[in-house]
Amino acid sequence: MNFDMISAASDRLKGHVRRTPLLSSPALDEIAGKRILIKAECLQHTGSFKFRGGWSAVSALDPETRSRGVIAFSSGNHAQGIAAAAQAFGVPAVIVMPADAPSLKIEGTKRLGGEVVLYDRAARECRETIGTRLAEERGLTLIKPYDEPQVIAGQGTCGLEIAEQAAELGVTSADVLVCCGGGGLTSGIALALEQLAPDMCVHPAEPEGYDDVARSLRSGQKERNTTEAGGLCDAILTPTPGDITFPIMSRLCGAGVVTSEDEALRAMGLAFQHLKVVAEPGGAVALACALFHADDLEHDTVIATISGGNVDPAIFARALKTL
Repeated sequence: MNFDMISAASDRLKGHVRRTPLLSSPALDEIAGKRILIKAECLQHTGSFKFRGGWSAVSALDPETRSRGVIAFSSGNHAQGIAAAAQAFGVPAVIVMPADAPSLKIEGTKRLGGEVVLYDRAARECRETIGTRLAEERGLTLIKPYDEPQVIAGQGTCGLEIAEQAAELGVTSADVLVCCGGGGLTSGIALALEQLAPDMCVHPAEPEGYDDVARSLRSGQKERNTTEAGGLCDAILTPTPGDITFPIMSRLCGAGVVTSEDEALRAMGLAFQHLKVVAEPGGAVALACALFHADDLEHDTVIATISGGNVDPAIFARALKTL
């Protein structure tokens, strides 16, 4: 996994992925006490940066292999990214999703042509085992949500844009907060910025109770969450850092930053109020860390990713009530 793969993915994504804006608001700067720049991946196709990795991975397959179809496991955003890419290439996509995933994400995946197979993550059913079995039975190519080089390369294109857009604003040093589950986006951005903006420091951002990456970076070994279900920030709930992503994050990232679910909800509300964009709870975690934990960061400028996916109206209503 290296920068050249990110550059190659960028070439394949041209004309298919959106260059999402880097937004700002004086009101958010005032809350944080620092300059805050927001990379709005909620405006990406399917509402999430996951489309980048999905297109990168599907487009990298040779045509014969791709024609047999792909399979992925995901709580929703990777599912839709893969389904959308597969649909564009006219190939089958099977998506293994937890039964307790938001219904909007399950239906969204189906609308994009994905065949959804549900499993019970609360009962510790193993999505990897299910995905591997189906891949072997049907001759499908398994595309993992974060521990897959071509997915990481696709997510890394977000880092290319951050470096370019920040430089346009005269920003060459900053703390970069990235919503982090298994670490695909975090490690991809870190690899891109290592080459293009080495004075920027990437920090994984996670919700309380699901901070396996932050704990892993502190201990130097992969830690696990005690539960994989039930949290509000479902988009970034993973059991442990990836085998590929963790060494990258260990080498390139600063300390993880952790925020509460209530702060994530408030960040959602503030993003809508001041930026007119809609983020989901897991996609607002980095912004919450930037707004409410900026004192833990070194630089005067903080760049935070936000992502949308499919936002439950009831949860969005809760977010607005925090304003």
